[in-house]
Amino acid sequence: MEFDGIIGYDSIKIELERICDIIKNPSKYKNFGVKVPKGIMLYGCPGVGKSLFADKFIKACGIKSFICRKNGPNSDFVKFLKETFDRAKENSPSIVFLDDLDKFSNEDEKHKNAEEYITIQSCIDDCKDNDVLVFATANDLSVIPNSLMRAGRFDILINVKNPKGEDAVNIIKYYLSQKKYVAEINAEEIARILNGMSCAELESIINQAGIYAGFENKKQIEFEDIIKSCKRVIYDAPETIKNQDKEISEYTYYHEAGHALISELLQPKTVTMISTEAFDGNIGGFTSYFREDKYWNSIDLMKNRVCVLLGGKAAVESVFGKVDVGCASDLERAFQVVSRFVVEYAMAGFENCNIRHNYDVSDEIKTRQDNVVAMEIERLYKKTKELLIKNRNLLDEIVEELKIKKTLLGSDIQKIINKFKLNENG
Repeated sequence: MEFDGIIGYDSIKIELERICDIIKNPSKYKNFGVKVPKGIMLYGCPGVGKSLFADKFIKACGIKSFICRKNGPNSDFVKFLKETFDRAKENSPSIVFLDDLDKFSNEDEKHKNAEEYITIQSCIDDCKDNDVLVFATANDLSVIPNSLMRAGRFDILINVKNPKGEDAVNIIKYYLSQKKYVAEINAEEIARILNGMSCAELESIINQAGIYAGFENKKQIEFEDIIKSCKRVIYDAPETIKNQDKEISEYTYYHEAGHALISELLQPKTVTMISTEAFDGNIGGFTSYFREDKYWNSIDLMKNRVCVLLGGKAAVESVFGKVDVGCASDLERAFQVVSRFVVEYAMAGFENCNIRHNYDVSDEIKTRQDNVVAMEIERLYKKTKELLIKNRNLLDEIVEELKIKKTLLGSDIQKIINKFKLNENG
């Protein structure tokens, strides 16, 4: 297999292997009148392995390659681009690899006609009668001209996404296998905690866990080292936690437990971690969740998400009878989600929908939209508060455990829920 060493991403491997086969076995495709694509673009977030795919692809093709990375002043770089394509034509069949194409120019999405991109367009067109394949990677396609991205220049666009599910589990297992001394660790639970993070981020977190274990003179990396690393890398947790005001701490425990409980009541087994030792200052903690891709296709799941965001505020205010001053970011996100219902999904009728964003919306429509959004938030907040009051004993159970451990994983939350149900049933 040409892409041994790359974990997961099977559909991308197959597509690149197919193109590689055309280059290596042209006679097999000649009867079909097939031509090698002029250009391939791999795009996606940083750290997902785009350059690694390119390197594997180039080696698998076994033909001469020329690499271009922005490493000098604009005028010198434009000259370098032209010279590179000239050499590629002279040595065809060949591959020109444009790594981080979106970094070739300082222009933004409103000014895409940079000299570098115009030069590349011209060079690709000049190579149309030569066996020169252009392979490019980019993080942000919005800054690259549409004229460059069109078919005939880049025939194949492949989105390389952050690993999820089984791919993420296997990548975590691979990074763990690269460390010499590792305890038995639940890679599945780590993958749920780190859901949607890039390969580079996964590697960094595992490496940081090894640093913690080594500094504490442990004999092996333990699960708690990885959890500590997650809190440090993802949530910027400080090394030492300042003693917090006792009253504020009580609010924090209930705030985070409120988020977690609402999530578990509405969508069981979605909480991945809850902690009150992630931050200094006014923000006392965090609750993280596993969100499935189907979330984006379900209005009900989105409404559940809003209830979860409101859970912290509802818990503090129902338990202490005071306004929760630590809920501003939660409310901002909740209003953003509900606004989407009204503005983009026409949940409150087409007269309140302004999906055509290029047109100005009247003040009257904006006022109606704001009123509808506020009413829906009020309704979901009432539902959230009722759920917490109904399940107050379970909320208290989570808080008590959180006071002891400071950080709870999804598996810990499940044990509390199962234990509570057992006690409730006698």
